[in-house]
Amino acid sequence: MRSVNVDRDSQPLLTVPFVLIVASGLAYFLGLAMLNPVLPVYIDGPLNGNGIQVGIGVGTFALGAVLLRPFAGRIGDRVGRRVLLLDGALVVAAATAMYGVVDALWWLSIVRFVAGIGEAAFFVGAATMIADLAPEARRGEAMSYWSVAVYGGLAFGPFLGEVVLGPTGREHFARAWFVSAGLAVLAVAIGWFTREVGGFEASQSSVKARLIHRNAVGPGLVLFSGLVALAGWATFVKLYARDELGLEQARTVFLVYGVVILLIRVIGARIPDQLGAKVACTGALTLGIAGMSVIALWSSPAGLYIGTVVFAVGMSLMYPAILVMALDGVPANERGSVIGTVSSFFDMSQGVGAAICGVFKGLFGYSAVFWAGAGIAAVGLVVLYVLPQTQHAPAVDQ
Repeated sequence: MRSVNVDRDSQPLLTVPFVLIVASGLAYFLGLAMLNPVLPVYIDGPLNGNGIQVGIGVGTFALGAVLLRPFAGRIGDRVGRRVLLLDGALVVAAATAMYGVVDALWWLSIVRFVAGIGEAAFFVGAATMIADLAPEARRGEAMSYWSVAVYGGLAFGPFLGEVVLGPTGREHFARAWFVSAGLAVLAVAIGWFTREVGGFEASQSSVKARLIHRNAVGPGLVLFSGLVALAGWATFVKLYARDELGLEQARTVFLVYGVVILLIRVIGARIPDQLGAKVACTGALTLGIAGMSVIALWSSPAGLYIGTVVFAVGMSLMYPAILVMALDGVPANERGSVIGTVSSFFDMSQGVGAAICGVFKGLFGYSAVFWAGAGIAAVGLVVLYVLPQTQHAPAVDQ
């Protein structure tokens, strides 16, 4: 049995099935992230919303996702991952095409909620397929490469969104909605060529799947604490740059953030495996706190860019380390449940986090957004060291 594991660990990781899943994810997250700079402007402008309403409008997406995410994991463990990937992207495409049909916050919140349900299905399906393909000793590396799709979208999506949006006007907002929906359809087209992969078999559908997996709860709480800052940053950085710093375009800030994440995730893909999940997560939280503090203290373009770089380095390590921690020792037929549970905490961080940061913005101004993110991440450090030590040992290069 040991020789089988060694042989599997030596197999190539970047296979055609692996690349297809990542390519589908890249198209999907490019369409999703291109709305990051568009939605706050839409709510602040045509919908005449305030800071709290911006947080609500952005955050309802995560609310829909967090409600379905555990069920998506259960579906994935019972009937397969591919159906989640394809149907999830289709739901997101249809819902996004409906943005702006009615110029009202209540309508935007409804369709964002529906899009969040599709997001839950797509992400759990794709991420679990990646976990199925990865040897256990290289799981952190595999998740780092998978996250290239997520952060490739985050790097270039906002830039695309601002280019498509152009001068603010309703006709340009409509164009942004349809380009975003079209990229989700492209994700479906690429995903159509994927197949169920190693680790999951249809016969396992009779196994009772867990709705909330206990292995994922502790790591999920740490993830939630660390990513509230990301919710505040992504939601308010464009408005902060415009209103406080006089920067009409925030595309380069998003671009810097995404490029730094991509570099760390590709060059340092094995960091979570080599250092161990807890050490990597400690570094992620510490750098996240430092980056948010720099932005809050240094109210200038230089402070924004330097703080963003530090913050991005921290965020690049967070998600792969958390997944390695949560998946440690979990059998193949429970991986969907684990990823669904962990991802629920991600969604909660983005939905609740955007709302929390919106309240701080409304009461105390933009700097409070970044202080709130830093403070909640500090709580995550405490939670991390209350958790029992993971059984996953750091990998040793041969």
